[in-house]
Amino acid sequence: MANFDLDQLEQQVNALIRLSQRLRDENASLRVRQESLVTERSELIEKTEQARSRVEAMLSRLRAMEENL
Repeated sequence: MANFDLDQLEQQVNALIRLSQRLRDENASLRVRQESLVTERSELIEKTEQARSRVEAMLSRLRAMEENL
């Protein structure tokens, strides 16, 4: 009976070890993905700001042209 309990305990410990490794791998993968998304977000924010500046400059030029008419 004690041998069976030890075998069962060993199986459970091994299952926990495998789960722990799988979660560690998944966590590492998610961290890489998060870093990628943060970088992408930063790039998109910069592009949005550049586009906003261009649009504002165009509007200013259009208003100036309208005043000259």
